[in-house]
Amino acid sequence: MATVELAFSALPVHVRTARLITTAVARRSGVAEPLLDEVRLAVGEACSRAVEAHQKHCPDQPVRLELTDGGGRFSVSVSDQAQAEPEHGLSMAVIKGLADELEIDSSPEGMKISMSWPAP
Repeated sequence: MATVELAFSALPVHVRTARLITTAVARRSGVAEPLLDEVRLAVGEACSRAVEAHQKHCPDQPVRLELTDGGGRFSVSVSDQAQAEPEHGLSMAVIKGLADELEIDSSPEGMKISMSWPAP
C-alpha cells in the first residue's frame, strides 16, 4: 500500500494542484482512464469545500490530502480543521455522485471526506 500526503494552504489556486497530483497518482495506481475525470472532479469539489471552510474559520491551517492505493482501491481523504457545522449542499451531492464509495466524518475539530474508486 502506497500513500501520498499533501498539506496545502487554504487558497483556491492550490485546488488545481491537488487535482493534478491526485489524477497522476490515480493513473499510476491503475484507476481506469474513464474514471479519472470523476476522481479529479470529486477531489476538486472536496478540496474547494475545505478551502472555503478554512478561509472562513481557520485560514492559517492547512488542508490535508491523503492518497492511498492498495487492496484493489484508490482512496482519497480530504481533511479540514474548520470548526464549522457540516455542510451537505451541492458540493456533497456532486461528490456523492462521482465517488464509487464515500464516507463523511464530521466533528467539532473538522471534517474528513473519504472517497474511493476501483484500482485493479
